[in-house]
Amino acid sequence: MPTLSSFSDPHVYHQLTYGSLLGSTLFQTFFAGPLAFKVLPRPSFSTLQTAVFPPFFALQTALPLVLALTWPGEKVAGVGGAVVRSNAGWRGLMEGRNVMDALVPVAVMFGTSLLNLVLLGPATTKVMKERKHQETRDGKRYYDAGPKSAEMQRLNSSFSRLHGASSLSNVIGLAAMLFYGAVLAERL
Repeated sequence: MPTLSSFSDPHVYHQLTYGSLLGSTLFQTFFAGPLAFKVLPRPSFSTLQTAVFPPFFALQTALPLVLALTWPGEKVAGVGGAVVRSNAGWRGLMEGRNVMDALVPVAVMFGTSLLNLVLLGPATTKVMKERKHQETRDGKRYYDAGPKSAEMQRLNSSFSRLHGASSLSNVIGLAAMLFYGAVLAERL
């Protein structure tokens, strides 16, 4: 059974952070988002996603930084139940094989999330708002059947590209998380 002293060990926070990052990403990507798309009317779904994505991307961006700061390193020895670790913390990520096994996946997680937070997410939201205004001008929704105005076609195409890039970025980050999970399991 863990003691309260466990909470002074950075690797405990590392594991909790990784679990939170992976769990929230899997939940939002494969459960909450698709389920909301299925059961909500499109305008409500868009409103929900517009509210959820900024804090979600912020969390996805911050947690890899916590992973870097709390990198557990390698167990070297233990005396009387105490564990001694080498190459722990962010500097340990830059040592030897840790660069490819840990630093690169953590950097990919951070980079893909930052890309969604500062570029792709806001750009997608901007196009969604422009499309809403265009619906008013055209007198029909972007997803209604029939011919669409040239401007609506341009906005739909732009939205599709941005949404695809954001989704791809998220999947690349998720792949890095899964790879990192295997590395982490091997190290702990």
